[in-house]
Amino acid sequence: MVAPVLSPLLRDVAAPPIPMARQWAARYDGAAGPALDMTQAVPGYPAEPGLLQRLGAAAGDAAMAAYGDIAGDLPLREVLAQDMSSIYGGDIRAGDVAITAGCNLAFTMAMTTLAGPGATVLLPTPWYFNHAMALGMLGIAARALPCRAEDGFVPDPDVAAQLLDASVRAIVLVSPNNPTGAIYPAETIHRFAALCRARGIFLVLDETYRDFLAADHGAPHALFVKPEWREHVVQLYSFSKSYCIPGHRVGAVTAGPAVMQQLMKVLDTFQICPTRVPQRVLTWAVPALRAWRDGNRDLMARRAEACRQAVQAAPAWSLDALGTYFAYLRIPAHCPDAITVGERLAAECGLMSLPGPFFGPGQDRHLRLAFANADEAVIAQIPDRLARL
Repeated sequence: MVAPVLSPLLRDVAAPPIPMARQWAARYDGAAGPALDMTQAVPGYPAEPGLLQRLGAAAGDAAMAAYGDIAGDLPLREVLAQDMSSIYGGDIRAGDVAITAGCNLAFTMAMTTLAGPGATVLLPTPWYFNHAMALGMLGIAARALPCRAEDGFVPDPDVAAQLLDASVRAIVLVSPNNPTGAIYPAETIHRFAALCRARGIFLVLDETYRDFLAADHGAPHALFVKPEWREHVVQLYSFSKSYCIPGHRVGAVTAGPAVMQQLMKVLDTFQICPTRVPQRVLTWAVPALRAWRDGNRDLMARRAEACRQAVQAAPAWSLDALGTYFAYLRIPAHCPDAITVGERLAAECGLMSLPGPFFGPGQDRHLRLAFANADEAVIAQIPDRLARL
């Protein structure tokens, strides 16, 4: 018997990191107290009650069981375009927006549209592992743009320019960043946009955590103010964190007409249409729950500060970056490599984290803690768990 052959592209893609970290924790004996799971970026509070009630009612509507528009239901695209226009100060229209089954799929479909097998995409490191995984599955090379802790893990456009060649189709930025929490200055984002425009490539800007920027931060950038953004900018967004509905899988792509024309083919093939129940409810929630979203932003800021204080109370450990949902910790010099440290923390100390190598090359002295799902009392246990290593 001859064994069938699986996709060689998939064989070269790393396994999902979060299940691996949780497998390490399966050996934990509970000696330090309940296990602390800080592997996954999930909001640690329930969705707004009115939103949950509306989801239940919409699920019972037979109309929601029918197919919807390929690009997503128009009412949600209209309110999201209006919301983005008010945030960024630009003129974003419903025709610029497509709704997707989550932001991970938004990224994969965008990359399918912008690049192809044999092409290259520039990813600042540390990178979001699902981005690298998606590129590998598509036969697209992920080229690392190293970011330094000394620079707050903000990428340098001048360094990026030196890494560009004829194979590069796009540069991807994630701000606020996963895994570091770093927030890229608007000037940096504008310089990357200018670089992409000059080189005839796309800037793909993943702003999944945009709604958790500080109240006084202002607009993340002004790219949408000038109409030419439609020629070279693609923006990705997720409703999962902002509205606490990650299980409903709703994201969005914002792009100009040339991209949208080709993206429609991908949308129709990959998802046919996004799930309809949360689209109806989010059409209400985007304008109605602004104050609720602001309250959750402030809650995350308090947890971030609690995490800062916790790491400061852990001798030899240091915090190289912090923001929105994430803390990026530097491992003490006397400790072994990040994978070994991550496994021991989970199996012996009951603290589940993600080691830096899951986020690309050059990350062997770092760990990521996703603290969003932990209240201040849980976060306060971090120093003791680190000290047990």
